[in-house]
Amino acid sequence: MEHRDEPLSARPAYAGIGAHESPRGVLELMRAAAGALARAGWTLRSGMSPGADLAFYAGALDAAGAIELYLPWPGFGAGARRAPQERRARVLEFSLPDAGAHELAARFCADWSGLDQRRRALLARDGQQVLGGDLREPVELVLCWTPEGDLDGLGARTGGTGQALRIAHALGVEVLNLQRPEHGARLRERLARAGGETPLAARGLR
Repeated sequence: MEHRDEPLSARPAYAGIGAHESPRGVLELMRAAAGALARAGWTLRSGMSPGADLAFYAGALDAAGAIELYLPWPGFGAGARRAPQERRARVLEFSLPDAGAHELAARFCADWSGLDQRRRALLARDGQQVLGGDLREPVELVLCWTPEGDLDGLGARTGGTGQALRIAHALGVEVLNLQRPEHGARLRERLARAGGETPLAARGLR
């Protein structure tokens, strides 16, 4: 694992995020997709939250891919880290979102003033997953799952994922929500164009 201040900017990047309560089958899809994207040369940006984040993390690690972890504070998600595999991959960790990340988060959160510092830190890192540590390098794609299939983060059940979706929507970043069957097909098409392996049909991405 590396602690650095510069992202893996030579590679295309995507944010792999989603609800903590993503269904088991969806988590398997996420893990398979993360592996395929890693083999196609993509960098995963995620945040070690339970559920979707950990599925993407595991899949990218399985393929020895490149990963940027955006954490709200040092040690977040430490119990789920897989150190031996991280040594075979390239994992960059970004902890403690800076003032710029907090300012961005405040713009996209209606009840910011009522949040405690921990919740603010969680939302601040959500923006970095979309825009990178310096907030200047947006991802090409957000891959996620939310219960209502949201694309803009305005649904009632988006949770923390909604913050990243609101920012991505404002910037015109493509969002593929795996709650929508047609988005699974679009993901397979994107992987095929990139020359990545697509062992996803057997797992339900048709």
